[in-house]
Amino acid sequence: MKVLYFDCFSGISGDMVLGALIDLGIDVEVFKNELQKLGLDDFDISVEKKMKSSITVTDVDVLIKEKGHDHVHNHGYEKEQHHDHGCEEGHHGGHHHHHASARNLADIEKIIDDSSLKDSVKQLSKKIFSEIARAEAKVHNKPVSDVHFHEVGAIDSIVDIVGAAICIDLLNVDRIYSSPLHDGTGFIECQHGKLPVPVPAVMEMLTESKIPYIIEDVNTELITPTGIGIIKTIASGFGTMPPMTVDRVGYGAGKRETGRFNALRCVLGTTDGEGIEDNEIAVLETNIDDMNPEVLGYVMDLLFESGALDVFYTPVYMKKNRPGVMLTVLSEKEKEKKLVDIILKETSTLGIRKTSTIRYVMNRENRYVDTEFGKISVKEAYLGGIKKSAPEFEDCQKAAQEHKVPLWKVYNAAIKQI
Repeated sequence: MKVLYFDCFSGISGDMVLGALIDLGIDVEVFKNELQKLGLDDFDISVEKKMKSSITVTDVDVLIKEKGHDHVHNHGYEKEQHHDHGCEEGHHGGHHHHHASARNLADIEKIIDDSSLKDSVKQLSKKIFSEIARAEAKVHNKPVSDVHFHEVGAIDSIVDIVGAAICIDLLNVDRIYSSPLHDGTGFIECQHGKLPVPVPAVMEMLTESKIPYIIEDVNTELITPTGIGIIKTIASGFGTMPPMTVDRVGYGAGKRETGRFNALRCVLGTTDGEGIEDNEIAVLETNIDDMNPEVLGYVMDLLFESGALDVFYTPVYMKKNRPGVMLTVLSEKEKEKKLVDIILKETSTLGIRKTSTIRYVMNRENRYVDTEFGKISVKEAYLGGIKKSAPEFEDCQKAAQEHKVPLWKVYNAAIKQI
């Protein structure tokens, strides 16, 4: 299985993503030709090899062709300084070109839809833009449709986001993982004053994401909304690098000086197992024939809340022809004693049988999809080219009750977003 790992030890931004992915070996001319399919002629892109801390990195800059000028402006440094902190407030606080036009999410989606890009690239690009726009809308208390990307910022964001989707498609990876995200502290300047680091849009995208987040002793911003929007959308999981054979490593340059090596590292490699993991678990069993069934339901809930992998009852006939149930609990080794304690305290049994066994499972993850009924958690499992997906029942049930609609309607809405 082909795996891509993002090592965000110094944060993440759109241009850092492009630099790191191109540094993995993507042909620059092929990349630029794909970008031209957008049909925009008001930008150019610069890709250069540079040295940072004596390490070779790829530096990517979006060059904006200013209207009414016969030259281009390099927005690289200032983009990382003032990158989309409140789309309607302007992406480049230190540069005031006073562009009359602005693009909202629908405008940008139309540009993408009208392009000749591959459908998979279009869909991924729109997912990333939608993630960022939703966060900005929440921060500024306005509908997503009212969030505007000023002209320069919109072009930057389109190139960064669509460019990232193009690179992912060209690399043709099966799974994408990321390290925890590292950010700085302090304040950054934007058009309407100072904003705290992490900026509000980044904080909003962290909510309900389960993305591990680390604050470093660096007095500046390391994570931009575009950067986290990209990685939140494409990453299957966050943590240490999975066991893999490393094929290539790429570095994407950060623009500012942080007092240490400022870059994004991407690692391309392969893993064995075709998406199957095995682990040792404990199987706990006991037969019960003298308890109120209502209590058995309570015990099941308690065991699940305490970390049981699975709990189920099997009808059995016991001695003296008594009907009863066999309680079976699947447990990770480290939670075994806690679950044994619950069974002995909460049931009438005097003893528990324990066996250790190997469990084979498909690689799985949980992610959220946005529906008209709110965010719904979806469980996804992978095996080679096979993908199995299912909305989480509890989320669907809660949304159905809150919106007073049939459960199947919420379930189908979530399925459509998978």
